[in-house]
Amino acid sequence: MILFPAIDLKGGQCVRLLRGDMNAATVFNDSPAAQAKSFAALGFRWLHIVDLDGAVGGRSANGAAVAEILKTVSLPVQLGGGIRDRAAIEHWLAAGVARVILGTVAVRDPQLVRDAARAFPGRIAVGIDAREGRVAVEGWVADTGIAARDLARRFEDAGVACIIYTDIARDGMGSGLNIEETAGVADAVSVPVIASGGIGSLDDLRALTSRAHPNIAGAICGRALYEGRIDARMALALTGEA
Repeated sequence: MILFPAIDLKGGQCVRLLRGDMNAATVFNDSPAAQAKSFAALGFRWLHIVDLDGAVGGRSANGAAVAEILKTVSLPVQLGGGIRDRAAIEHWLAAGVARVILGTVAVRDPQLVRDAARAFPGRIAVGIDAREGRVAVEGWVADTGIAARDLARRFEDAGVACIIYTDIARDGMGSGLNIEETAGVADAVSVPVIASGGIGSLDDLRALTSRAHPNIAGAICGRALYEGRIDARMALALTGEA
């Protein structure tokens, strides 16, 4: 299982939100590139980056910070937030991003996701962010009424690399992953699923790894790493990466 440290970008800084509330941002590092370098030194194998301003605004807004991260570390990066057309997808893949995460367009323009997955095999992920099991888009501010599992099924045969499932209500809260709902999404498809939202301790990671779901391929961790509630090296050992 891959553990992805999260770097969320707002105003060029590395921040964490509570339940996706842009007005509840805590700044953890003024230099996202320095934070990325720190994560690389700890032994992480991937970085998970979200352009929060881009997610809300509909277009990349922290491109300079992402570019600096790509220059600073050699780790593969998955990037989401405001990537909503073919030009943006091609730009970031050409810039060195390993895979892009498509969230809002997975609802608004699913054909774009399918076309991109065919054009760039293994480099397109679908981000499914849900509140009480229902998908929210546009930086989590617009509820769609679509069940997360139903949206996942729409991309079962699209050739996407993975699905990233985030429980919005738990994101940044450290209250534990919604393992049951994550497993439900993983049961619905054969596409690998990455769990996100709520990891607050090593016990939360143990609960996920002990579930041993064959289709859950990774987990994303943010605030608990920044606040020191999770020791990175112990977490990597627990997930089998150390």
